[in-house]
Amino acid sequence: MQKRETQFPEVWLIEPVVFKDERGFFFESFQTRKYAALGIDEIFVQDNFAGSRQGVLRGLHYQIKHAQGKLVQVTHGEVFDVVVDLRKSSPNFGRWLGVSLKDGNNSLLWIPPGFAHGYYVLSGWAEVFYKVTDFYAPEYERTLLWNDPDLDIKWPIVKDSMPSLSDKDAQGKLLKDADVFE
Repeated sequence: MQKRETQFPEVWLIEPVVFKDERGFFFESFQTRKYAALGIDEIFVQDNFAGSRQGVLRGLHYQIKHAQGKLVQVTHGEVFDVVVDLRKSSPNFGRWLGVSLKDGNNSLLWIPPGFAHGYYVLSGWAEVFYKVTDFYAPEYERTLLWNDPDLDIKWPIVKDSMPSLSDKDAQGKLLKDADVFE
């Protein structure tokens, strides 16, 4: 298992060792000791799994208290996964990072607490599995507006059509009005 650094020193792409043969493939997507050796010694308390059709955009979500670290993996299809640094003390505050996660590359994305997270489905159907480091706390959940002009996220929108959004995501806050981390 290897970690690949991104433009944010705290956000990593994790590349597991994949064993392939004529029957298919096998890899460990999570193993406590191997993740600790990479520098991720968090305790994961909940697993989440979502399936979405092409054009669905989920996010940008975070919890202002009980902030969650996330280990994100696409088990089917492809998504454009985005994180936004919401830590005021960070030199990357207000910047975003986007990566393609898909079932064929088997990479996982480690997102520590302090970041908003969301993704846009590029394939006809995608399934996203992620582990989190704290329990869901709806009273502290916040949503950053996916198309905030100050963030200027370059979403690879399919066929230039409006993404399919939940009501909550359509009503997200601009960064300048959002609750952020110190």
